[in-house]
Amino acid sequence: MGKDGSGSTARQLWGGHFAADAAPLMQRINASIGFDHRLWRQDIMGSMAHARMLAACGIITEAERDAILAGLQRIREEIAQGAFSFRPELEDIHLNIEARLTELVGEPGRKLHTARSRNDQVATDFRMWVREAMDRADELLRALQEVLLDLAEAHAATIMPGFTHLQAAQPVTFGHHLMAYVEMFGRDRGRLRDARERLQECPLGAAALAGTSFPIDRDMTARELGFRQPCANSIDAVSDRDFALEYLAAAAICAIHLSRLAEELVLWSTPQFGFVRMSETFSSGSSIMPQKRNPDAAELVRGKSGRVIGHLVALLVVLKGLPLAYSKDMQEDKEAVFDAADTLELGLAATREMLRSMSVFPERMRRAAGVGHTTATDLADWLVRAKGVPFRDAHRIVGQVVRLAEERGVSLDALDPRELAAIDPRLDEGARAVLSVEASVASRRSFGGTAPERVREAVQAARARYLAATTGDEREAAKAGRASADSGGA
Repeated sequence: MGKDGSGSTARQLWGGHFAADAAPLMQRINASIGFDHRLWRQDIMGSMAHARMLAACGIITEAERDAILAGLQRIREEIAQGAFSFRPELEDIHLNIEARLTELVGEPGRKLHTARSRNDQVATDFRMWVREAMDRADELLRALQEVLLDLAEAHAATIMPGFTHLQAAQPVTFGHHLMAYVEMFGRDRGRLRDARERLQECPLGAAALAGTSFPIDRDMTARELGFRQPCANSIDAVSDRDFALEYLAAAAICAIHLSRLAEELVLWSTPQFGFVRMSETFSSGSSIMPQKRNPDAAELVRGKSGRVIGHLVALLVVLKGLPLAYSKDMQEDKEAVFDAADTLELGLAATREMLRSMSVFPERMRRAAGVGHTTATDLADWLVRAKGVPFRDAHRIVGQVVRLAEERGVSLDALDPRELAAIDPRLDEGARAVLSVEASVASRRSFGGTAPERVREAVQAARARYLAATTGDEREAAKAGRASADSGGA
């Protein structure tokens, strides 16, 4: 831009009292259009709502409103068709769209920014983008839960070893194990929904930080943009990034859950476990070892969790020392959230497809379930239940039985009844009935337990809790609402 104010740069829009151009390095560090162009839909939606509100309040004319709306609609089409030129010298998505609007419609375009600031504009746009990211993640989590529930139902009676400390502990069913992840991902959805509810306050109209002297209607814009109400405090409205932190926190916890599942898929697919085989479509080979089938997709899901966690920590550090209200440091919020969303959504989709396409080997799981004397607790419980032995005494007695089995190199149910009776006469023939892994699993009938009938009940209950609530009319209404907002509303 020239010193006379000519040209088309950001300083033409905000630099009336500046006499010098920005240094090239300043332009590089200051520009955010390289990443915040992703906010273009939200920016146009917010500008349309703002223009309608300005006209309704008599701040601009209806003719000016109509020109602005027509110009914004054309810009929307240009961007959607890839015909819009994003210009770094205009810094960000907001000034890029405003400059193009003024080119298209002239004077009305210069009036659009009345009674708002880029501070409340970006806070509004970003909230809407994060809200949509939350909805996308919720839908992907629901789809992942659906696959897990189908697998859990099919394997409600498939016996496998349950682990603590990665050591064989007690027999469980594969369906029961998978249901643990259904619950984890259910909590992830709950965190996203809680955060979404708190996000539903609209910053637009807070202006730079103090509000505006124009007679605006903040309730009107909040409603049109799908918010519950306007933010109550103008300073908080422009300086708050809790919604981004909450999204990142929920995403990081979800990424950890994905990582734990991915780690188990990696373990289970080794020849040493052999519980599952990953599909060739989600595996890779070795450039030197012809026999290799590497679970790279699962490993990448596991590895990418670190990126999401890192983005949460990075934004926490950016915000921790900022005074109110707005500081340019806050421009660093978007890249963290954008990349976290991309990473999380890819991980959720990939995990779902890995599970759908993998092969399960129940016979390998069953054989492994008996290794490590996993029914020892059942024997101790039997002594308590059938013989009235205090549990600590029963624990000691069964410890001696385990030692004998280890010395003999046999399983507990392969010990001779006379050997059991020699350890304690109360270990009679009835003890042998509880030593099979099938009996162990079948006995765990407490609520939330691994008995096959309990697993099947848990699957049906989870379908009602997690799937039915977001199907049918409610889900279609949510989609229709998003589509209406994207088109600019009525």
